[in-house]
Amino acid sequence: MAWKHIGGGLLALGIALTGCSEDARTPDSPDASVPSDGDAGADAGGGAGEWDGTYVPLEELGNRVDTGRYASCGIVSGAAPCGELSSFDLSACDDASLAQAGQEGLYVLAMRQESSSGAGSYDFSSSLILSADGGTPLFNNRPATELRQGNSRLFYTDQSYPDGGTRRTSLVTCAAPQAPEFNGCYVSCLNGRLSSRATFTSSRMTWARGEQEASGLEKVSERFVDMAMPVDVYVTHNHAYVVSITGFGMPGGLSVFDVSDKAAPVLVKTVQFPGDGIWNGVWAKDNALYVASDARGVLLFDIRQPADPQFVRSLSLGNDRVHTVFVEGNRLYATDVKGVILYDVSHALEPVELNRYNPFTNGTPHDMFAVGHRLYVNYSTDGFVIADVSDPQNIQTLGTYNFPNHYSHANAVGVFGGRTLAFMGGEGPFEHLRTLDVTEPSQMVKIGTFQLRPIVSIHNMVLVGKRLYLSWYQEGVRVLDVSNPTQPTQVAYFNTFRENDVNRGGYFDGSIGIRVPGDGYIYTVDTSRGLLILREK
Repeated sequence: MAWKHIGGGLLALGIALTGCSEDARTPDSPDASVPSDGDAGADAGGGAGEWDGTYVPLEELGNRVDTGRYASCGIVSGAAPCGELSSFDLSACDDASLAQAGQEGLYVLAMRQESSSGAGSYDFSSSLILSADGGTPLFNNRPATELRQGNSRLFYTDQSYPDGGTRRTSLVTCAAPQAPEFNGCYVSCLNGRLSSRATFTSSRMTWARGEQEASGLEKVSERFVDMAMPVDVYVTHNHAYVVSITGFGMPGGLSVFDVSDKAAPVLVKTVQFPGDGIWNGVWAKDNALYVASDARGVLLFDIRQPADPQFVRSLSLGNDRVHTVFVEGNRLYATDVKGVILYDVSHALEPVELNRYNPFTNGTPHDMFAVGHRLYVNYSTDGFVIADVSDPQNIQTLGTYNFPNHYSHANAVGVFGGRTLAFMGGEGPFEHLRTLDVTEPSQMVKIGTFQLRPIVSIHNMVLVGKRLYLSWYQEGVRVLDVSNPTQPTQVAYFNTFRENDVNRGGYFDGSIGIRVPGDGYIYTVDTSRGLLILREK
């Protein structure tokens, strides 16, 4: 998830998760440029009928081709007050079609931001929840006021600031060419003056493409996590360690489940610290558990008694707002707003900070994958970056892959047909999965893509041999056959998302964390439903 905090159920400033692979890999690889054996990174090619490493390079055209405004409504120049119905020009809208527009459900909106001249700039997300019983609608998870003009509906929220300022955020529906989905216009008004504008298109978050609950996967068990919003899980020593972030009026923390019996996980302990409720990532090595804390950096726990983690200390040396953690061999990597922090964890319970890496002046890393001496970093808007970390005191950037209006979010790396490939997922409307040939980091090439509903993006991924396991927000858990990495093919899925679950709403919602530890099961956390244990049929 992007660097967004949650408070009172509203996504406001920053979240993410580690995603990629598990802890079952060999620390030492014979070739530092290629992944080692384990559940991620093993050479998936070479057998009869396997991909031979040839491909046709794909041109990078960005996440989508801009075809113009999503709706025919407009903004009345100089109209006051900003954000009221009178400030929108609905004369070109199809009011009749709106009679068929959705009257209930959870809608995710892709917003095409415009300049004052109407030129498009980039897409961002929003959400709208409509109640079938006429209850208060929720716009970005805030209670909204609704007004109507014909079949058009205006929704707005007002927010006051400590300095006396106010912000009104409004959207109005314009047409429903593919009902129940609808389109329309959006404005944000600061102190009564227009500060930003957009047109939008919507998608209702029911199961798409006529799908059933599952295909190729079955649910073994489900345990609600009664601690704010669960976002990540790590499985070791027959225990699942689930971390949560503050949300829905509750603080986050750590929930520990004994999963010796996969059909009946047992909650054995919870851990929460006052004023420190945004725990967004978790990883383990030997008897050490590392938790990414927004307030105090990397939190170290002793799990020699797996059901009873004991807090040892924070690894922070002036570092805070740690977002994700990842362990490869004897290295622990952690991201914060200043870069990637490297630790020596040769002695898992005695980490030593080595250095930090940030090739950009103000870059914010989001997720990462490492194998051997290569570090693969999703550097959000700065793109996908590969670095040589063989000498932690002299880290060298080897290559960057980026394009306009992109948010690089998660990756997994493996060797196929003698080529080192990265599966890279972006986060945000129209982001999707890309297969990149990164054999030569300075000349990365796109060779494949995969996408479901364009408005829904991937959160995390785990590569196990020739299968890529993805937590895909409202699309649930997806399993892709990547034996031919130029043409990823879906082979199984489980729809964890149900729009009527408690605390649904917002863009970053659904299946969010995923682990495949090699015990025959898939572990995922859903932001509403909690911990789900799945099995492939």
